[in-house]
Amino acid sequence: MAKKVNGLRWWIISLISLATIINYIDRSALSVMWPSIEEELGFDASDYAIMLNVFMVSYALGQSLSGKMFDKIGTRFGYVISIVVWGASTALHALAKGVFSFSVFRATLGLSEAGNWPGAVKSNAEWFPIKERAVAQGIFNAGASIGSVIAPPLIAMLYLGYGWRVTFFIVGSLGILWVIPWLIINKVGPSKHPWIKEEEREFILSGQPNEEEESEEEGLSMAKILSFRESWAVLVSRFFLEPIWWLFVGWMPLYLSDQYGFDVKQIGLFAWVPYVGAAFGSISGGWFAGRQMLNGASVDKARKLTITIGGAIMFFGLVATILLADTPVKFVGIVAMVLFGFQFAISNIQTIPSDLFSGKSVGSLAGLGGTVGVFSVIIMNFLIPVITKNTYTPAFVIIAVFVPLGVLAVYFLCKEIKPVKFHQN
Repeated sequence: MAKKVNGLRWWIISLISLATIINYIDRSALSVMWPSIEEELGFDASDYAIMLNVFMVSYALGQSLSGKMFDKIGTRFGYVISIVVWGASTALHALAKGVFSFSVFRATLGLSEAGNWPGAVKSNAEWFPIKERAVAQGIFNAGASIGSVIAPPLIAMLYLGYGWRVTFFIVGSLGILWVIPWLIINKVGPSKHPWIKEEEREFILSGQPNEEEESEEEGLSMAKILSFRESWAVLVSRFFLEPIWWLFVGWMPLYLSDQYGFDVKQIGLFAWVPYVGAAFGSISGGWFAGRQMLNGASVDKARKLTITIGGAIMFFGLVATILLADTPVKFVGIVAMVLFGFQFAISNIQTIPSDLFSGKSVGSLAGLGGTVGVFSVIIMNFLIPVITKNTYTPAFVIIAVFVPLGVLAVYFLCKEIKPVKFHQN
Protein backbone atom coordinates (compact mmCIF):
# COMPACT_ATOMS: atom_id res chain seq x y z
CA MET A 1 0.00 0.00 0.00
CA ALA A 2 1.35 3.41 -1.04
CA LYS A 3 2.42 5.77 1.72
CA LYS A 4 0.04 8.71 2.18
CA VAL A 5 1.32 12.30 2.16
CA ASN A 6 -0.14 15.12 4.25
CA GLY A 7 -1.27 18.14 2.20
CA LEU A 8 -0.30 16.73 -1.18
CA ARG A 9 -1.90 19.69 -2.98
CA TRP A 10 0.53 22.03 -1.20
CA TRP A 11 3.47 19.95 -2.43
CA ILE A 12 2.16 20.32 -5.98
CA ILE A 13 1.76 24.10 -5.80
CA SER A 14 5.15 24.40 -4.07
CA LEU A 15 6.80 22.65 -7.02
CA ILE A 16 4.99 24.96 -9.43
CA SER A 17 6.14 27.95 -7.39
CA LEU A 18 9.72 26.62 -7.58
CA ALA A 19 9.36 26.30 -11.35
CA THR A 20 8.24 29.92 -11.43
CA ILE A 21 11.30 31.01 -9.45
CA ILE A 22 13.48 29.25 -12.03
CA ASN A 23 11.40 30.82 -14.81
CA TYR A 24 12.21 34.31 -13.58
CA ILE A 25 15.87 33.60 -12.92
CA ASP A 26 16.21 32.39 -16.52
CA ARG A 27 14.40 35.30 -18.12
CA SER A 28 16.15 37.90 -15.95
CA ALA A 29 19.67 36.78 -16.80
CA LEU A 30 19.89 38.84 -20.00
CA SER A 31 18.70 42.13 -18.48
CA VAL A 32 20.91 41.85 -15.38
CA MET A 33 24.04 41.07 -17.41
CA TRP A 34 23.14 43.41 -20.26
CA PRO A 35 25.68 46.17 -19.45
CA SER A 36 28.52 43.65 -19.84
CA ILE A 37 27.03 41.88 -22.88
CA GLU A 38 26.30 45.22 -24.52
CA GLU A 39 29.89 46.38 -24.08
CA GLU A 40 31.50 43.12 -25.16
CA LEU A 41 29.40 42.57 -28.28
CA GLY A 42 28.83 46.21 -29.27
CA PHE A 43 25.06 46.26 -28.75
CA ASP A 44 22.88 49.27 -27.85
CA ALA A 45 19.42 49.93 -26.34
CA SER A 46 17.66 49.34 -29.67
CA ASP A 47 19.21 45.86 -29.87
CA TYR A 48 17.92 45.15 -26.37
CA ALA A 49 14.43 46.32 -27.39
CA ILE A 50 14.52 43.94 -30.37
CA MET A 51 15.49 40.98 -28.19
CA LEU A 52 12.93 41.91 -25.54
CA ASN A 53 10.13 42.12 -28.08
CA VAL A 54 11.17 38.88 -29.78
CA PHE A 55 10.81 37.29 -26.37
CA MET A 56 7.47 38.99 -25.72
CA VAL A 57 5.94 38.11 -29.11
CA SER A 58 6.98 34.49 -28.64
CA TYR A 59 5.72 34.61 -25.06
CA ALA A 60 2.36 35.95 -26.24
CA LEU A 61 1.98 33.18 -28.81
CA GLY A 62 3.19 30.65 -26.27
CA GLN A 63 0.46 31.58 -23.79
CA SER A 64 -2.30 30.51 -26.18
CA LEU A 65 -0.45 27.56 -27.68
CA SER A 66 0.59 26.19 -24.31
CA GLY A 67 -2.90 26.72 -22.90
CA LYS A 68 -4.21 24.39 -25.59
CA MET A 69 -1.28 22.01 -25.01
CA PHE A 70 -2.00 21.75 -21.27
CA ASP A 71 -5.70 21.18 -21.99
CA LYS A 72 -4.76 18.39 -24.42
CA ILE A 73 -1.96 16.48 -22.66
CA GLY A 74 -2.49 17.56 -19.05
CA THR A 75 -0.42 19.47 -16.55
CA ARG A 76 2.06 16.70 -15.73
CA PHE A 77 3.64 16.33 -19.15
CA GLY A 78 2.78 19.88 -20.22
CA TYR A 79 5.13 21.17 -17.54
CA VAL A 80 7.87 18.74 -18.53
CA ILE A 81 7.82 19.96 -22.13
CA SER A 82 7.70 23.63 -21.13
CA ILE A 83 10.50 23.63 -18.57
CA VAL A 84 12.90 21.38 -20.48
CA VAL A 85 12.63 23.61 -23.56
CA TRP A 86 13.04 26.85 -21.62
CA GLY A 87 15.98 25.47 -19.62
CA ALA A 88 17.75 24.38 -22.80
CA SER A 89 16.97 27.73 -24.45
CA THR A 90 18.52 29.62 -21.53
CA ALA A 91 21.66 27.48 -21.60
CA LEU A 92 22.03 28.03 -25.37
CA HIS A 93 22.34 31.78 -24.77
CA ALA A 94 25.94 30.90 -23.85
CA LEU A 95 26.59 30.24 -27.55
CA ALA A 96 25.02 33.47 -28.86
CA LYS A 97 27.25 35.92 -30.74
CA GLY A 98 24.93 38.54 -32.21
CA VAL A 99 21.41 39.97 -32.31
CA PHE A 100 20.10 37.15 -34.52
CA SER A 101 21.38 34.26 -32.38
CA PHE A 102 20.26 35.94 -29.15
CA SER A 103 16.84 36.56 -30.72
CA VAL A 104 16.45 32.91 -31.77
CA PHE A 105 17.11 31.72 -28.23
CA ARG A 106 14.88 34.46 -26.77
CA ALA A 107 12.10 33.24 -29.08
CA THR A 108 12.27 29.62 -27.94
CA LEU A 109 12.60 30.82 -24.33
CA GLY A 110 9.46 32.93 -24.65
CA LEU A 111 7.43 30.17 -26.31
CA SER A 112 8.27 27.66 -23.59
CA GLU A 113 8.28 29.90 -20.49
CA ALA A 114 4.74 31.02 -21.33
CA GLY A 115 3.41 27.56 -20.47
CA ASN A 116 4.05 28.12 -16.78
CA TRP A 117 1.01 30.43 -16.43
CA PRO A 118 -1.90 28.55 -18.06
CA GLY A 119 -0.36 25.38 -16.64
CA ALA A 120 -0.52 26.76 -13.10
CA VAL A 121 -4.11 28.01 -13.47
CA LYS A 122 -5.17 24.62 -14.79
CA SER A 123 -3.29 22.72 -12.09
CA ASN A 124 -4.84 24.89 -9.38
CA ALA A 125 -8.31 24.20 -10.79
CA GLU A 126 -7.56 20.47 -10.53
CA TRP A 127 -5.93 20.45 -7.10
CA PHE A 128 -7.78 23.16 -5.15
CA PRO A 129 -11.42 23.91 -4.32
CA ILE A 130 -12.67 27.36 -5.33
CA LYS A 131 -12.11 28.96 -1.90
CA GLU A 132 -8.40 28.08 -1.94
CA ARG A 133 -7.60 28.84 -5.56
CA ALA A 134 -6.62 32.47 -5.06
CA VAL A 135 -4.29 31.40 -2.24
CA ALA A 136 -2.76 28.76 -4.51
CA GLN A 137 -2.46 31.31 -7.32
CA GLY A 138 -0.84 33.70 -4.87
CA ILE A 139 1.75 31.08 -3.87
CA PHE A 140 2.44 30.46 -7.55
CA ASN A 141 2.74 34.20 -8.29
CA ALA A 142 5.01 34.58 -5.28
CA GLY A 143 7.42 32.38 -7.20
CA ALA A 144 7.69 35.11 -9.84
CA SER A 145 8.44 37.66 -7.16
CA ILE A 146 10.90 35.45 -5.28
CA GLY A 147 12.61 34.61 -8.58
CA SER A 148 12.92 38.32 -9.26
CA VAL A 149 14.38 38.83 -5.77
CA ILE A 150 16.88 36.02 -6.17
CA ALA A 151 17.83 36.65 -9.81
CA PRO A 152 19.79 39.95 -9.64
CA PRO A 153 22.19 39.01 -6.81
CA LEU A 154 22.48 35.38 -7.95
CA ILE A 155 23.17 36.27 -11.56
CA ALA A 156 25.55 39.07 -10.56
CA MET A 157 27.45 36.66 -8.30
CA LEU A 158 27.68 33.98 -11.00
CA TYR A 159 28.67 36.59 -13.57
CA LEU A 160 31.48 37.93 -11.36
CA GLY A 161 32.74 34.38 -10.79
CA TYR A 162 32.32 32.79 -14.21
CA GLY A 163 31.33 35.38 -16.83
CA TRP A 164 28.03 35.75 -18.67
CA ARG A 165 28.28 32.71 -20.94
CA VAL A 166 28.80 30.16 -18.13
CA THR A 167 26.11 31.92 -16.08
CA PHE A 168 23.53 31.28 -18.81
CA PHE A 169 24.50 27.59 -18.85
CA ILE A 170 24.25 27.23 -15.06
CA VAL A 171 20.83 28.87 -14.66
CA GLY A 172 19.50 27.01 -17.71
CA SER A 173 20.26 23.66 -16.08
CA LEU A 174 18.04 24.39 -13.05
CA GLY A 175 14.77 23.74 -14.87
CA ILE A 176 15.89 20.42 -16.27
CA LEU A 177 16.78 19.24 -12.76
CA TRP A 178 13.31 20.36 -11.54
CA VAL A 179 11.64 17.74 -13.76
CA ILE A 180 12.85 14.90 -11.51
CA PRO A 181 10.79 15.69 -8.36
CA TRP A 182 7.87 16.85 -10.50
CA LEU A 183 7.48 13.47 -12.21
CA ILE A 184 7.92 11.64 -8.90
CA ILE A 185 5.35 13.65 -6.90
CA ASN A 186 2.77 14.62 -9.53
CA LYS A 187 1.87 11.11 -10.67
CA VAL A 188 -1.81 11.70 -11.52
CA GLY A 189 -4.66 14.03 -10.51
CA PRO A 190 -6.17 14.09 -7.00
CA SER A 191 -8.99 11.67 -7.80
CA LYS A 192 -6.56 8.78 -8.49
CA HIS A 193 -3.29 9.77 -6.83
CA PRO A 194 -2.00 6.86 -4.67
CA TRP A 195 -0.35 9.17 -2.09
CA ILE A 196 -3.32 11.41 -1.29
CA LYS A 197 -5.26 10.95 1.95
CA GLU A 198 -8.96 10.28 1.57
CA GLU A 199 -10.03 13.37 3.53
CA GLU A 200 -7.90 15.63 1.32
CA ARG A 201 -9.26 13.95 -1.81
CA GLU A 202 -12.83 14.56 -0.67
CA PHE A 203 -12.03 18.16 0.30
CA ILE A 204 -10.56 18.89 -3.15
CA LEU A 205 -13.22 17.11 -5.15
CA SER A 206 -16.05 18.73 -3.19
CA GLY A 207 -15.14 22.01 -4.90
CA GLN A 208 -14.83 20.48 -8.37
CA PRO A 209 -17.51 20.09 -11.06
CA ASN A 210 -19.20 16.72 -11.35
CA GLU A 211 -18.53 14.43 -14.31
CA GLU A 212 -21.52 15.64 -16.33
CA GLU A 213 -20.46 19.29 -15.99
CA GLU A 214 -16.90 18.36 -16.88
CA SER A 215 -17.85 16.48 -20.04
CA GLU A 216 -20.11 19.34 -21.12
CA GLU A 217 -17.13 21.64 -21.19
CA GLU A 218 -14.65 19.33 -22.90
CA GLY A 219 -15.66 20.40 -26.41
CA LEU A 220 -15.75 24.18 -25.90
CA SER A 221 -14.05 26.00 -28.76
CA MET A 222 -12.31 29.34 -28.31
CA ALA A 223 -15.17 30.99 -30.19
CA LYS A 224 -17.62 29.53 -27.68
CA ILE A 225 -15.49 30.68 -24.73
CA LEU A 226 -15.35 34.20 -26.19
CA SER A 227 -19.10 34.25 -26.72
CA PHE A 228 -19.42 34.83 -22.98
CA ARG A 229 -19.09 38.44 -21.90
CA GLU A 230 -17.40 37.29 -18.69
CA SER A 231 -14.42 35.92 -20.64
CA TRP A 232 -13.69 39.41 -21.93
CA ALA A 233 -13.26 40.67 -18.37
CA VAL A 234 -10.17 38.49 -18.14
CA LEU A 235 -8.81 39.63 -21.50
CA VAL A 236 -9.38 43.37 -21.10
CA SER A 237 -8.18 43.57 -17.49
CA ARG A 238 -4.99 41.72 -18.34
CA PHE A 239 -4.44 43.94 -21.40
CA PHE A 240 -4.34 47.01 -19.17
CA LEU A 241 -2.58 45.59 -16.11
CA GLU A 242 0.17 43.33 -17.48
CA PRO A 243 2.37 46.24 -18.71
CA ILE A 244 2.72 47.45 -15.11
CA TRP A 245 4.58 44.30 -14.08
CA TRP A 246 6.56 43.94 -17.27
CA LEU A 247 7.72 47.55 -17.40
CA PHE A 248 9.71 46.96 -14.23
CA VAL A 249 10.78 43.39 -15.05
CA GLY A 250 12.04 44.32 -18.50
CA TRP A 251 13.33 47.85 -18.06
CA MET A 252 14.22 48.43 -14.39
CA PRO A 253 17.84 47.20 -14.74
CA LEU A 254 18.29 49.55 -17.72
CA TYR A 255 16.58 52.37 -15.79
CA LEU A 256 19.03 51.95 -12.91
CA SER A 257 21.91 51.89 -15.39
CA ASP A 258 20.71 54.92 -17.39
CA GLN A 259 19.50 57.11 -14.52
CA TYR A 260 22.10 56.30 -11.87
CA GLY A 261 25.04 54.83 -13.83
CA PHE A 262 24.73 51.43 -12.14
CA ASP A 263 26.94 48.52 -13.25
CA VAL A 264 26.05 44.80 -13.04
CA LYS A 265 27.09 44.56 -9.38
CA GLN A 266 25.04 47.62 -8.35
CA ILE A 267 22.01 46.40 -10.31
CA GLY A 268 22.32 43.12 -8.43
CA LEU A 269 22.31 45.00 -5.12
CA PHE A 270 19.21 47.11 -5.85
CA ALA A 271 16.98 45.43 -8.46
CA TRP A 272 15.70 42.68 -6.16
CA VAL A 273 14.14 44.99 -3.58
CA PRO A 274 10.79 45.73 -5.34
CA TYR A 275 10.07 42.03 -5.69
CA VAL A 276 10.02 41.55 -1.95
CA GLY A 277 6.92 43.74 -1.99
CA ALA A 278 5.57 41.70 -4.91
CA ALA A 279 6.06 38.43 -3.01
CA PHE A 280 4.09 39.74 -0.02
CA GLY A 281 1.40 40.99 -2.40
CA SER A 282 1.06 37.57 -4.03
CA ILE A 283 0.49 35.74 -0.76
CA SER A 284 -1.63 38.40 0.93
CA GLY A 285 -3.91 38.92 -2.11
CA GLY A 286 -4.80 35.24 -2.19
CA TRP A 287 -5.13 35.07 1.59
CA PHE A 288 -7.36 38.18 1.71
CA ALA A 289 -9.78 36.86 -0.93
CA GLY A 290 -9.91 33.45 0.75
CA ARG A 291 -10.55 35.07 4.13
CA GLN A 292 -13.43 37.09 2.68
CA MET A 293 -15.04 33.90 1.38
CA LEU A 294 -14.59 32.12 4.70
CA ASN A 295 -16.36 35.07 6.33
CA GLY A 296 -19.35 34.59 4.04
CA ALA A 297 -18.55 36.80 1.03
CA SER A 298 -19.38 35.46 -2.41
CA VAL A 299 -16.60 34.66 -4.87
CA ASP A 300 -17.66 37.74 -6.83
CA LYS A 301 -17.44 40.15 -3.91
CA ALA A 302 -14.20 38.69 -2.55
CA ARG A 303 -12.42 38.80 -5.91
CA LYS A 304 -13.61 42.31 -6.83
CA LEU A 305 -12.78 43.80 -3.43
CA THR A 306 -9.27 42.34 -3.58
CA ILE A 307 -8.73 43.55 -7.15
CA THR A 308 -9.94 47.05 -6.21
CA ILE A 309 -7.61 47.32 -3.22
CA GLY A 310 -4.67 46.13 -5.31
CA GLY A 311 -5.56 48.61 -8.04
CA ALA A 312 -5.63 51.52 -5.58
CA ILE A 313 -2.22 50.59 -4.19
CA MET A 314 -0.80 50.34 -7.72
CA PHE A 315 -2.23 53.68 -8.81
CA PHE A 316 -1.01 55.71 -5.84
CA GLY A 317 2.36 53.97 -5.99
CA LEU A 318 2.81 54.94 -9.63
CA VAL A 319 1.89 58.54 -8.83
CA ALA A 320 4.53 58.47 -6.07
CA THR A 321 7.06 57.06 -8.55
CA ILE A 322 6.55 60.17 -10.68
CA LEU A 323 6.51 62.72 -7.83
CA LEU A 324 8.77 61.35 -5.10
CA ALA A 325 11.30 58.84 -6.51
CA ASP A 326 14.35 61.12 -6.81
CA THR A 327 16.96 58.65 -5.45
CA PRO A 328 17.57 54.95 -6.21
CA VAL A 329 16.59 53.99 -2.66
CA LYS A 330 13.26 55.86 -2.90
CA PHE A 331 12.67 54.47 -6.37
CA VAL A 332 13.04 50.79 -5.47
CA GLY A 333 11.01 51.31 -2.28
CA ILE A 334 8.08 52.89 -4.12
CA VAL A 335 8.23 50.28 -6.88
CA ALA A 336 7.99 47.63 -4.14
CA MET A 337 4.62 49.18 -3.21
CA VAL A 338 3.48 49.22 -6.86
CA LEU A 339 4.38 45.56 -7.35
CA PHE A 340 2.74 44.64 -4.04
CA GLY A 341 -0.51 46.10 -5.37
CA PHE A 342 -0.09 44.41 -8.73
CA GLN A 343 0.37 40.95 -7.26
CA PHE A 344 -2.37 41.55 -4.66
CA ALA A 345 -4.82 42.02 -7.54
CA ILE A 346 -3.47 39.83 -10.34
CA SER A 347 -3.64 36.52 -8.47
CA ASN A 348 -7.42 36.99 -8.33
CA ILE A 349 -7.72 38.10 -11.97
CA GLN A 350 -5.71 35.06 -13.07
CA THR A 351 -8.05 32.85 -11.04
CA ILE A 352 -11.21 34.08 -12.80
CA PRO A 353 -10.95 31.55 -15.71
CA SER A 354 -11.30 28.72 -13.18
CA ASP A 355 -14.22 30.56 -11.52
CA LEU A 356 -16.05 30.80 -14.86
CA PHE A 357 -15.13 27.47 -16.48
CA SER A 358 -13.67 24.07 -15.64
CA GLY A 359 -12.11 21.13 -17.41
CA LYS A 360 -10.73 21.75 -20.88
CA SER A 361 -11.63 25.45 -21.02
CA VAL A 362 -9.60 26.81 -18.10
CA GLY A 363 -6.17 26.58 -19.73
CA SER A 364 -7.48 27.94 -23.01
CA LEU A 365 -8.95 31.12 -21.50
CA ALA A 366 -6.00 31.58 -19.12
CA GLY A 367 -3.59 31.23 -22.04
CA LEU A 368 -5.48 33.66 -24.25
CA GLY A 369 -5.61 36.15 -21.38
CA GLY A 370 -1.85 35.92 -21.13
CA THR A 371 -1.47 36.42 -24.87
CA VAL A 372 -3.62 39.56 -24.85
CA GLY A 373 -1.75 40.94 -21.86
CA VAL A 374 1.63 40.33 -23.46
CA PHE A 375 0.64 42.05 -26.71
CA SER A 376 -0.10 45.14 -24.63
CA VAL A 377 3.39 44.80 -23.17
CA ILE A 378 4.89 44.55 -26.66
CA ILE A 379 3.25 47.84 -27.64
CA MET A 380 4.74 49.45 -24.53
CA ASN A 381 8.18 48.00 -25.30
CA PHE A 382 8.14 49.69 -28.71
CA LEU A 383 7.02 52.97 -27.14
CA ILE A 384 9.47 53.09 -24.23
CA PRO A 385 12.69 53.81 -26.18
CA VAL A 386 10.80 56.61 -28.00
CA ILE A 387 9.06 58.26 -25.03
CA THR A 388 11.85 57.88 -22.44
CA LYS A 389 14.76 59.58 -24.18
CA ASN A 390 14.96 62.25 -21.48
CA THR A 391 12.80 60.86 -18.65
CA TYR A 392 10.78 57.75 -17.81
CA THR A 393 7.85 59.85 -16.54
CA PRO A 394 5.69 59.37 -19.70
CA ALA A 395 5.89 55.59 -19.26
CA PHE A 396 4.85 55.83 -15.60
CA VAL A 397 1.92 58.13 -16.52
CA ILE A 398 0.63 55.72 -19.17
CA ILE A 399 0.61 52.68 -16.90
CA ALA A 400 -0.94 54.72 -14.06
CA VAL A 401 -3.88 55.49 -16.39
CA PHE A 402 -4.09 51.79 -17.27
CA VAL A 403 -4.77 50.78 -13.65
CA PRO A 404 -8.38 52.06 -13.27
CA LEU A 405 -9.18 50.85 -16.79
CA GLY A 406 -8.07 47.32 -15.87
CA VAL A 407 -10.05 47.28 -12.61
CA LEU A 408 -13.21 48.73 -14.18
CA ALA A 409 -13.09 46.08 -16.93
CA VAL A 410 -13.70 43.38 -14.30
CA TYR A 411 -16.75 45.22 -12.93
CA PHE A 412 -18.37 46.10 -16.26
CA LEU A 413 -17.68 42.94 -18.25
CA CYS A 414 -18.23 40.41 -15.48
CA LYS A 415 -21.35 41.44 -13.59
CA GLU A 416 -20.92 38.44 -11.29
CA ILE A 417 -17.93 36.13 -11.05
CA LYS A 418 -19.48 32.66 -11.02
CA PRO A 419 -19.67 29.60 -13.33
CA VAL A 420 -21.19 30.53 -16.67
CA LYS A 421 -24.39 28.84 -17.83
CA PHE A 422 -23.88 27.01 -21.08
CA HIS A 423 -27.47 26.90 -22.24
CA GLN A 424 -28.22 30.59 -21.83
CA ASN A 425 -26.82 31.63 -25.26
